[in-house]
Amino acid sequence: MGTIMKLIAKMFTIAGMAAALVSCADKAAENKEFRFLIDEFADLKIMRYQVPGWDELTLQQKEYVYHLAEAAKYGRDIIWAQNYKHNLEIRKALENILENYDGDRNTDDFKAFESYAKRVFFSNGIHHHYAEDKFFPECPKEYFQSLMTAVKADDAELLDIIYNPEIAPARKATGADVDIVAESAVNFYDGVTRAEVEKFYAAMVDPKDKTPISYGLNSKVVKGADGKVYEEVYKVGGLYGAALEKICAELEKAAAVAENQTQKDYIADLVAYYRSGDLELWDAYNIKWVNDTLGTVDFVNGFVEDYNDPLGRKATWEGLVNFKDNEASRRTEIISENAQWFEDNSPVDSRFKKKEVKGVSAKVINVAALAGDCYPAAPIGINLPNADWIRREHGSKSVTIANLTNAYNMAAQESPKSMLSEFAWSEEEMAMEKKYGALTNDLHTDLHECLGHGSGKLLPETSPNALGEFSSTLEETRADLFGLYYLADPKLVELGILPDMEAYKAQYSSYIRNGIFTQFTRVALGKKNMEAHMQNRKLIADWCYEKGRKDNVIEKKVRDGKTFFIVNDYEALRGLFGDLLAEVQRIKSEGDYAAGKALVEKYAVDIDPDLHKEVLERYATLELKPYGGFVNPEIVPVRKMGRIVDYKVVYGDTYLEQMLKYGKKYSTL
Repeated sequence: MGTIMKLIAKMFTIAGMAAALVSCADKAAENKEFRFLIDEFADLKIMRYQVPGWDELTLQQKEYVYHLAEAAKYGRDIIWAQNYKHNLEIRKALENILENYDGDRNTDDFKAFESYAKRVFFSNGIHHHYAEDKFFPECPKEYFQSLMTAVKADDAELLDIIYNPEIAPARKATGADVDIVAESAVNFYDGVTRAEVEKFYAAMVDPKDKTPISYGLNSKVVKGADGKVYEEVYKVGGLYGAALEKICAELEKAAAVAENQTQKDYIADLVAYYRSGDLELWDAYNIKWVNDTLGTVDFVNGFVEDYNDPLGRKATWEGLVNFKDNEASRRTEIISENAQWFEDNSPVDSRFKKKEVKGVSAKVINVAALAGDCYPAAPIGINLPNADWIRREHGSKSVTIANLTNAYNMAAQESPKSMLSEFAWSEEEMAMEKKYGALTNDLHTDLHECLGHGSGKLLPETSPNALGEFSSTLEETRADLFGLYYLADPKLVELGILPDMEAYKAQYSSYIRNGIFTQFTRVALGKKNMEAHMQNRKLIADWCYEKGRKDNVIEKKVRDGKTFFIVNDYEALRGLFGDLLAEVQRIKSEGDYAAGKALVEKYAVDIDPDLHKEVLERYATLELKPYGGFVNPEIVPVRKMGRIVDYKVVYGDTYLEQMLKYGKKYSTL
């Protein structure tokens, strides 16, 4: 216990962790002061992240990381094409202007154009990366046309796509009265309706199959000239084949210097999957990958998450390369070692609990490269694989990304104002957040990723796709609730993960404040709340506010014309988290589409217009940016006498420099 507490003490605050990370960085920017925050525009901030521990890797491990990173970056064009069919054309037009325009770049119109280009690069397309709606240049259409003329790239059709609000208004359409397939701009379907897609996959899926492949994960559904519906599969020689060929080539180079035979084997499966499009090979890869817990270096590479698909079936491409932070991982290892206890003692019906939790592994990592749907906007925690039967039979891998969390924290310190001072009710609340906030936020992420996503089970007769378009929101709700419920459990103090039974209150207060109110700084006034993670947080906060109103568990207060939400009864709030967790788990386990739909539509979507207006006005005075993303450091081979003797990490690129560099080096489609 003493040793554990010493380890935890070293991680007690992110601020303390940040100091440690800074001290061991690779003489950042050649002994110049390292700046985490490097650019701000629109609603976005761009950061650098450091790669602590790089010099502790062996030459072989560094080479392994290098080729994995190259493989990840070669997938960049795929996510652009998946997000919208004209995105790559638009990106190339923007790159052309930024590189070749020789007119005055100091005018307000050109600066507006540049801001638009930066937004497009950030979102991997012309739709907001979070809100899903199309955004527009703030410079006049005529000016944009003059820029295209100046670089000899006139394209009236492309210009109309950029400026016309009627063309592709939303990446992912929602609503009971719309065909969410036909009206979504996302490039997973062509010429088909929702009914046609559902009929297509219903004929393919065997409901009695206990180990079903993820039908449709790596394909586009189209209707041919003959009226027949079919799939265009992502594979070498098929859709996105040129990009996948490059990815395979780098993966094969990585396999040659992998740490162990298991890594070589699952990379071989991954390459075979990319060459064939066979989803059984994707499952084989994931099973071997999830069982590899001995290597230091790890990666994600593939068509993984289905958040962008209105039907929650098709996956966007992403890449992430990382290595283990051994000291910080002790916290997550404690959690995973006790996974069965958490499962057994959760407040859900015993019918929906796993009798035996298998293969739950968790670690803290530092990333060395972000790509695809993880770049520039990136997660701070991951739990994979997503296939329910693989998780049930073989377990899952959970990671918390330390160096990205650190970058967010350090960048915030470089900004003069904070959300806390504006939206916290009292000095006591602010003091609690400053003392415990970093620790409990990281711990909530750990519990969410390691145990939340890995908890519970479907009933044998329940399809993994039963919740349809509501599956992503409800799954994130379930994982968040699991973490919130256990944050207040004395077991965490017993395990040495929490210092005392006061700490969890910081996360409870900040979660309610964010879910019910402050997160809507990310949504334009008058818009609905459409992103799955934001819907999840609103659902939880609003449901608890309503159910606890009789006992004043969460109280709405107004002071000096400003609204605040405070938690009056933390124990009662934990009880509400448990009640909602039990219901959401029931919905998932039974595949209760109607109940899931009702929860999401009632609590997750509509934003109170008065609260929304107020939070935007107060937020504007802080001059902060609600969204953040990253540029990658460059991994550079060091040669001596014609031989590579080392790989160094260089933190050099500005945001636009990296976007334009990647457009040249990693363009494949």
